[in-house]
Amino acid sequence: MGEKAERTRELIRQEAYRLFAEKGFKEVTMTDICERTGLSRGGLYRYYSKTGEIFSEILSKEYVISDRIEGLESAEQILTDMLEAITREIMDKETSLSLAIYEYASLGNEELFIRINEAAKQRWISLIQYGMETGEFKPVDPDRISDLILYYYQGLRMWSRVIPFEKRTARYYAATIRELLL
Repeated sequence: MGEKAERTRELIRQEAYRLFAEKGFKEVTMTDICERTGLSRGGLYRYYSKTGEIFSEILSKEYVISDRIEGLESAEQILTDMLEAITREIMDKETSLSLAIYEYASLGNEELFIRINEAAKQRWISLIQYGMETGEFKPVDPDRISDLILYYYQGLRMWSRVIPFEKRTARYYAATIRELLL
């Protein structure tokens, strides 16, 4: 795929993300995405055939840490960067996909979420193992801690749509994870 095509796909994903965060999954149409991106229907359909395809691709984008681990970056710095990104996500309810994720999952897309969750869990396990190998993290059970990290985060993200959190709530999450590992 050429550079222009990839830029167009990225524009579609960015604008669709905003729409899904605003309206949920079920209310977003391909027409909405055309209007938001300025693409014609034919232009949009050249890249994606339905909203579910766009949403799946958005959800499948991963926070990549393997390159950072291979580059021997500090496990603590990688953790800090991940927790800062998570803190921003928790506090920015306007960009939360929680409602859209729930709606999309209820349409029979459990397999996608199982894959996404497993990839996220493996990413956390690899960071925790790396941090223990370098001596930066305490010895812990990576499987248990990764579950705690993921489900604590997901709960905060879901509830941030309906309960106004103070910034300290997100900071408590980050501090708790740091205390468990460092």
